[in-house]
Amino acid sequence: MSLISQNARTKAKKTQREEDIKEPPNHEEVEDGKDSDDEALKAKKRKREQSEMQQVREMKKLESFLFGSLYSPVEFGKEDNEVETGDKKSSDLFFTDRSANSVLSVYEGDADISEESDDDRAAVQRKPVWVDDEEEKATINIANVNRLRKLRKEEDEDLISGSEYVSRLRAQHVKLNPGTDWAQIDSRSKIDRSSDDESDEENEAALNQGNKDVDDILRTNEDLVVKSSSKLLPGHVEYSKLVDANIQDPSNGPINSVQFHRNAQLLLATGLDRKLRFFQIDGKRNTKIQSIFLEDCPVRKASFLPDGSQVILSGRRKFFYSFDLVKAKVDKVGPLVGREEKSLENFEVSPDSKLVAFVGNEGYILLVSTKTKQLVSTLKMNGTVRSLAFAEDGQQLLSGGGDGQVYHWDLRTMTCMHKGVDEGCINSTALSTSPGGKLFAAGSDSGIVNIYNREEFLGGKRKPIKTIENLTTKVDFMKFNHDSQILAICSCMKKSSLKLIHIPSYTVFSNWPPPNASLSYPRCLDFSPGGGFMAVGNSAGKVLLYKLHHYQHA
Repeated sequence: MSLISQNARTKAKKTQREEDIKEPPNHEEVEDGKDSDDEALKAKKRKREQSEMQQVREMKKLESFLFGSLYSPVEFGKEDNEVETGDKKSSDLFFTDRSANSVLSVYEGDADISEESDDDRAAVQRKPVWVDDEEEKATINIANVNRLRKLRKEEDEDLISGSEYVSRLRAQHVKLNPGTDWAQIDSRSKIDRSSDDESDEENEAALNQGNKDVDDILRTNEDLVVKSSSKLLPGHVEYSKLVDANIQDPSNGPINSVQFHRNAQLLLATGLDRKLRFFQIDGKRNTKIQSIFLEDCPVRKASFLPDGSQVILSGRRKFFYSFDLVKAKVDKVGPLVGREEKSLENFEVSPDSKLVAFVGNEGYILLVSTKTKQLVSTLKMNGTVRSLAFAEDGQQLLSGGGDGQVYHWDLRTMTCMHKGVDEGCINSTALSTSPGGKLFAAGSDSGIVNIYNREEFLGGKRKPIKTIENLTTKVDFMKFNHDSQILAICSCMKKSSLKLIHIPSYTVFSNWPPPNASLSYPRCLDFSPGGGFMAVGNSAGKVLLYKLHHYQHA
């Protein structure tokens, strides 16, 4: 039964009863003893009351005409105070509004209308001013249009009337746009009154805290959802290509070294064109800061000291260069006293910035002080030395070479503390340790990369945690990122031969390298201190820059 129609009938009945109550008395009942003046006054009063009641009826008719029912069409030609006679009088109080059955059925999922409170009834929308009579005559085919098929109640339903179409659209809108009670002004004061005083206080405190949190959110322009930087998922790595890091001054030869300064804004890039370039990395302009030309040394490798004070540069020469960033001064160092090395092109810098370990001839490792630039000690392997890596904050050194073994050196006693065979390796070409020192990776000339747990390896376990076989040519370079979740491996002998390995799962990211972009021949790379940037130097003289979206900071 329609509540709106029932209310309308009730109002009509009230009006009729008011008329019956206020009906003036019959002239025959007036006492004959009254004066004619009283009769005139009463007649005038009756006339005035009849006029007022007539105005009330006219206003209700006008109101019914202008503001008809929201859901049913306006019926003309019927009086609001029309009263049926005979047996139909008792049925006027309760009747069935059949027009509401088809229209209000769209709200069957809502609560029963008869159970609504007075506040809910007061919130019922106003009656429409005008209703289109053509809606009943029109037919809509909801099966032919894809976006209207969701309005079907049965799978084979196709044609529906215009009014049914409108009602279903209204129902779909209600379904997709539920009420926004939080936006109401008085929503903050609505607390469950049925609970006791203690629960009321708790609810009010929680509501106030929630309102405070919402206010705090609306006062800032920060991201509402912050990605966790603790766990990187395997499979796909989210990245985007940025402007080349050396876009303002590309190199005329292959790039052999790229490295970020510890402040994550300064990047060095150098290569065989004998120029050392510094760029301020922002991902948009990458402004060039300075360039230094070394006349007699094509640079094979360059590296910042971890404390950020100097840059060590070397090539296939008996000497190397040291560039002081504070004084902007270049110093030429060497040849080293007591050694007859023809090349110092390969070296590693200790994490504590105290030593530089150079690869020497005949299995020798040359340890040079960063302060005095003098040779302080040498270490001797059984085979040739080809790769070096520091561990334990510079207290230990790993080395590999032509005998296929990995050596662990204790730099406090300058002795070999352990050596073990790298499984399947004949010639070791690259070594890299994770920042925490827990893992190390060993690459060979066959393209195989073995990842070991360093403690287990020192304990005698020779089996690697994982063997990576995605490269088919010699491994030239390897690098862990700052949180040891990504290991980058590359080979400069094949185009786009650069892989990123997800360390927790030891699987390769399937969407790298980019399928539609060539990396040319990658020769070196580096991650920014916060992991947000990755720079790749290639043989074409470019430093490609990528943004890794998992990390929020550069």
